[in-house]
Amino acid sequence: MADPIKEQAPVRRAAEICRGTLRLMAELGYFGVTEMTLANNRRADIAAVGPAGDIWMIEVKSSIQDFRCDSKWPEYMDYCDRLSFAVAADFPQELIPPQTGLIVADAFYGAVIREAPETRLVPARRKAVTLRLARLAASRLSGLSDTGWTPGEDTLTSPLP
Repeated sequence: MADPIKEQAPVRRAAEICRGTLRLMAELGYFGVTEMTLANNRRADIAAVGPAGDIWMIEVKSSIQDFRCDSKWPEYMDYCDRLSFAVAADFPQELIPPQTGLIVADAFYGAVIREAPETRLVPARRKAVTLRLARLAASRLSGLSDTGWTPGEDTLTSPLP
């Protein structure tokens, strides 16, 4: 029988790396979303927009196996100005491709170890990616504000009898 704790460990580790990376990004002035589907149907682990409208995508890798079985990352490069990998401190950093940036993170924070090379998006693609990111963020925020809501006496419309 499979050990549920061992099966959840990579998912938990990825969530921790993602949390620390998002906290780092916010400190750098970038705010983003997780699991954003791109126009090419690939899904970026983190997509963030900076103060000047630049787009940074981050691929989170929780293990060497996770890294080696994912060869789709070059397909994200057409949808961002910068692409980085975020990994835990014990990940072998020499595996990260040189044409990407490197972030090391845990559940609490992260650090940019290697800057991601910048390749500027053309304006039409930037607008499309920014709009997709904004709509996804707004959709998730709307969903959160609706969670757990029930009608009561203080609502604008009273429930039907």
